[in-house]
Amino acid sequence: MEDTAKKPRSGKKEFVGIVKSDKMDKSIVVSVESKALHPLYKKYVTRIKHLKAHDGANDAKTGDRVRVIECRPISKEKCWKLVEILERAR
Repeated sequence: MEDTAKKPRSGKKEFVGIVKSDKMDKSIVVSVESKALHPLYKKYVTRIKHLKAHDGANDAKTGDRVRVIECRPISKEKCWKLVEILERAR
């Protein structure tokens, strides 16, 4: 079981993905993969979302595994925030 005292519950979505781009200032592009069953062909298909996330300290680099959480809109396309870097790229 997870310790709820450490992490308060909120209704915000949370994803883990790979940083695909860190070329913008204080922003990263995170690629999130998910598997979904195709309704007609009954085959699992990989779906990929590209999320723009706020990285205020410019810590994350391309290839890092990161956790992002939903937040208020920061710009036109950016409504995600970097929570933590889970694994650094080699």
